[in-house]
Amino acid sequence: MASVRTLDEMQSALDHDMAWRIKEIAVFKGGAGENGSKRKPFIRAGVALLYAHWEGFVKKSSEIYLEYVESRSLKYKELKTCFVVFGMKGKLDTLVESRKSSANVEAMDFVFSHLDETAKLPIHAAINTGSNLTSKVFSNIATSLDIDTAFYETKYNLIDSSLVARRNKIAHGEFLDIEGREFNALVEEITGLMRQYKTDIENAASQTLYMRSE
Repeated sequence: MASVRTLDEMQSALDHDMAWRIKEIAVFKGGAGENGSKRKPFIRAGVALLYAHWEGFVKKSSEIYLEYVESRSLKYKELKTCFVVFGMKGKLDTLVESRKSSANVEAMDFVFSHLDETAKLPIHAAINTGSNLTSKVFSNIATSLDIDTAFYETKYNLIDSSLVARRNKIAHGEFLDIEGREFNALVEEITGLMRQYKTDIENAASQTLYMRSE
């Protein structure tokens, strides 16, 4: 991925990542409307592919946003807490795992002493989908970037039941009977969620919502 340092570069990176995914999904959407013996397997493969692009786009676009935020060269104290967590997670984990007071004191001292430093975010290790991007996992990722989840919450059952559960059945070799019309409707819903997430990231970046309020 090319360096993302400006809003235009971020927009371009998001557009590119979205475009190739939509084109590939469209191939299977078109095939779902054809008649013939290959139609059913084509649809099942399409469900698996649709899930892969849902997971892939959420992960990739989140990483693009984090790279943009890091490129701002802001100090930790200038960022919202969720972004500070990305940069200091190693020490913060000590607070959760350690029962020793000395270790916890050392961890907090580390955090306070580094707030004036330029933030460094571990881009490629920060976003973990667990290869199973359920609504719960998605909500956790969005919240970690301070993306409002209100719009998506009405679609959580769709994500879990209509997409993830079906994909898991296909991945485990189970039979899944789904009609072309139903598959096309699912494509519209999931690609709509992908586009909304892209818009939310773009708005967050352009409105500097990653920065701590005074």
